[in-house]
Amino acid sequence: MTVTIQLAHWGAFEAESDGKRLTAVRPWRGDPAPNPILGNIASAQHHPARIDRPHIRKGWLDGGPGPAERGGEEFVPVSWRTALDLLAGELRRVYSEHGPGAVYGGSYGWSSAGRFHHAQSQVHRFLNTLGGYVRSEQNYSFGASGVLVPRVLGSIGNLLSGTSASVLARHTELFVAFGGLSPKNSAVAPGGIGRHELGSWLSAAHDRGCRFVSVSPLRDDTFGTLGAEWLAPKPGSDTALMLGIAHVLEAEDLCDREFLARCTVGYERFAPYLADKTPEWAERITGIPAERIRSLAREMAASRTLINVSWSLQRQQYGEQPVWMGIVLAAMLGQFGLPGGGFGHGYGSSGDVGKPPTVASAPRLGQGQNPVEDSIPVARIADMLLHPGQRYEFDGQHREYPDIRLVYWAGGNPFHHHQDLARLRRAFARPDTVVVHDPFWTASARHADIVLPTTMAIERDDYGSGGNDPTLFPMPALTEPAGQAKDDYTVFAELAGRLGVAERFTEGRTAGEWLRHLYQDWRDRLATLGHELPGFDEFWSGDPIEVPLYEPERVLLADFRADPRRNPLRTPSGRIEIYSETIAGFGYPDCQGHPMWFEPEEWHSGYPLHLIANQPRTRLHSQLDVGEHSRSAKVADREPVRMHPADAEARRLREGAPVLLHNARGRCLAGLVLSEDVAPGVVQLSTGAWYDPDPEDPAFCGHGNPNVLTADRPSSTLAQACTGQHAMVEISCYDGEPPPLRAHSAPERPGG
Repeated sequence: MTVTIQLAHWGAFEAESDGKRLTAVRPWRGDPAPNPILGNIASAQHHPARIDRPHIRKGWLDGGPGPAERGGEEFVPVSWRTALDLLAGELRRVYSEHGPGAVYGGSYGWSSAGRFHHAQSQVHRFLNTLGGYVRSEQNYSFGASGVLVPRVLGSIGNLLSGTSASVLARHTELFVAFGGLSPKNSAVAPGGIGRHELGSWLSAAHDRGCRFVSVSPLRDDTFGTLGAEWLAPKPGSDTALMLGIAHVLEAEDLCDREFLARCTVGYERFAPYLADKTPEWAERITGIPAERIRSLAREMAASRTLINVSWSLQRQQYGEQPVWMGIVLAAMLGQFGLPGGGFGHGYGSSGDVGKPPTVASAPRLGQGQNPVEDSIPVARIADMLLHPGQRYEFDGQHREYPDIRLVYWAGGNPFHHHQDLARLRRAFARPDTVVVHDPFWTASARHADIVLPTTMAIERDDYGSGGNDPTLFPMPALTEPAGQAKDDYTVFAELAGRLGVAERFTEGRTAGEWLRHLYQDWRDRLATLGHELPGFDEFWSGDPIEVPLYEPERVLLADFRADPRRNPLRTPSGRIEIYSETIAGFGYPDCQGHPMWFEPEEWHSGYPLHLIANQPRTRLHSQLDVGEHSRSAKVADREPVRMHPADAEARRLREGAPVLLHNARGRCLAGLVLSEDVAPGVVQLSTGAWYDPDPEDPAFCGHGNPNVLTADRPSSTLAQACTGQHAMVEISCYDGEPPPLRAHSAPERPGG
């Protein structure tokens, strides 16, 4: 048996292998708070849901490319040679007849913690060698913030790193967490995370005397060791609560007016809006008592206060508003740039927020240049496929959706990330061809025409490090690939050879040669900065190495606070924009010149329960849903839905029984769990259960995917971002025998 250290998005681990499969997985000894999601890896590797060889949808194989009702048809297993020959021919046809603007290069980048075998980099590099592709912008995680924050704070990159958590541990006196401080979300990070440290830093702050207030519909949305006060406003009303707090700060002259005058613009245009946003007004909307709103405002003004807004709050209609309003509150308190004070965005949303920045990110494969100018906000994929030529607005730009004939997806699962899955399924019926690389028979693979099996990270050589993680891990393959799986690079290299662009794609290098080349180039660049790192051979055969830090600790906007003129922000004014002339100039009715309260349209749907479709505890997104740890949380093979006992009693629902969640968009089954950690009137069903539609009704999911219920509605005209966090639903008893679970099995092949 060999023992090797590996990295995953949810943590580092030590694995034993017999060369064919993992025989043991245990947390890396260097991680102070390992994540139990590691339990999914070994059990998923050889699950029946692995794709064992290339497959082609029977209708496409028999009839050729064209629009089709994808998702329910048989797949025909074929050889790699046949699959790649057919795919090369289809790529040649689409590029020659329709051009690169008819190809959508879909990828969400979560397929591997490895930096070279990063599926998003691989597919984009390949498509760029063919002439380019239509790309996506922003993301499903913080898409609304990604557009808003650069307009009002200058850069989202520094904000996502934030003030170092070690600084918060020593200086913060009051930590107000709008959207909570989720332990499960802080346990994962893009690219991977070696050491889970946020919980220990927050506990150190608590032990020193810092008080925590968690504003969330879920009591357990915050580390239990923090003794946080729980405030549970009506879901979607956080902006109204913040406005009520701001009213008190203004009315009682608790603002730092010197900071507002020196470091911000537009407060004088915003302040009149607060006149009628009293705590009593906010109480009528949020349900939080007016006196608690007043006292909280006073406590915030009297303390070194960190205002944190989770990514979850902006994943809803008008999601720009709570982020902007959180920035304004921090500016009113005048604590930007002070150790332990100011504003944070994403503590508890991702494990890398609060880590000090490194001198350089991990080495990675270049994607090349994309000459195609067309792009879409990532959450508008269904709109693009359904409405080619339709005009739309985005961040002050007038755009038009392209006419996509071929979708090429490698990395990620749009049938997890996207909303209103029945609508997305209609959208996926429109292209001529859909190609998917995937290790598993996810819903995305089931809605493709050409399905190519790819390796898991444990089955290929790579190295990995999170975007803001100081540890670089060598990741030699632990086992041989399952079935006939190949890594993405090998697949694209073979395709590039068939299309006459092999040299352009590979530059004459194998995957192993690329690893050595990229590492050496990265090592040389760090040497010019005065940092000596081991050579590749020493690194590859040894333990993980520590990447030097750019600064051991960071206080967000400290330099700006000290001298705004010499250290201006990258905003039009160089200062924090409480009122944005730029955004106001766009003339959008749903995102105007300063933060405002807009009542969500969903509140008027007629359904009584607020569904929180948050991230899951037992997996990352939908990854490895077939794994042992993920399946251990299922209730009667369905995703668990939590609700308050009083709400269940009113509906005569029994814990452990299958229940039906429904609204006008769709229906799904789930297994009922009762919990007083869920506010009354709220139900919580995590995302990530593999979509398992009824063959006759794509709006029904028998497994518990909440995105059959969520609306494919943009956050606003400004950001056009995802709004999948909230929906209104009803829950009722499910009568009859639940349908068999099909999502965790391979689809049918001809002949049974």
